Amino acid sequence: MSDEKPFTPLPRAPSFTDEEVRHCKEAGDYRPILFEWYKFVGSLNAVVAHIQRESPAFRPIPDKQFNVLVGLLNRCARLMLSNVALSHEGKFGETTAIVDRCIFESAVKIIWLCFDASSEKFTRYLADGLKTELEFKAKIEANIGAREGEALQIEKRMLTSISNHMAAADLTEAQISEAKKLPDLASMLSIIGFDRLIYITAQKIGSHHVHGTWPSLLFHYLEEEPRGSGTFVPRDHNCSTHVNQFMFVPLIVLAALSAYINYVFESTDEAKAFCDLFESAEKEIMQVYSDAFDGGPKLVATRTF
Repeated sequence: MSDEKPFTPLPRAPSFTDEEVRHCKEAGDYRPILFEWYKFVGSLNAVVAHIQRESPAFRPIPDKQFNVLVGLLNRCARLMLSNVALSHEGKFGETTAIVDRCIFESAVKIIWLCFDASSEKFTRYLADGLKTELEFKAKIEANIGAREGEALQIEKRMLTSISNHMAAADLTEAQISEAKKLPDLASMLSIIGFDRLIYITAQKIGSHHVHGTWPSLLFHYLEEEPRGSGTFVPRDHNCSTHVNQFMFVPLIVLAALSAYINYVFESTDEAKAFCDLFESAEKEIMQVYSDAFDGGPKLVATRTF
């Protein structure tokens, strides 16, 4: 028997009947179509994340870089597909907004890491998470020292876990401590060519849903009763995912997939085929979104790379 793993085919792009399109147009709601595109991009993301390094199209890259990029890709895919499960019945819009904010941040980091890539960038990414682990380790060891060296079982387990995380990153405590600080997301977006507006809308406004600010409460969790009274009551469980989420998140993920393929693949027909597919999906999604707003003003993930 062959030891080769079976080829995982790319997902098929969605198609729609004239009746389905007409129904969305008459209802003034194109979310059913954009939902299918969201699903498609999530599935496409999952396939790309599972491309084996043994593929002839792959160029040699360090293990550390491959592990970080595939981990971030798989995070985007898993979270997108979780949102598909959450939103398919028109509910949990308050939750999908939180998850989409996480997807956006991971996608931006993929693009930033692949843009003018260097080992130093990946070290900064890894160290950013591990610095907190070092702080935690120091606190645990201080507590053990206060008990004259007597460590609790839970402390032993946590110290082992921290040590394992550092070993997997192939970084020493000194390297973690000395690593330059990771740039904030606004700086990353500027470096990779996104407009400041994207940071404001996707990151800062998206943070409302993560942190539960007043605008978030008004949008998802409260409703005025009666209207204009200034009296609010808990909103019913009827929040659907906003149409902008079904447009914007697939676009930023497609940009991340393109950045990844262009970085890890040799300059081959295979890389071009993938990027042509990403570009085609982006155009289709933007066409649907344009139809939804009759060609009016819309927020797009403009990029210069």
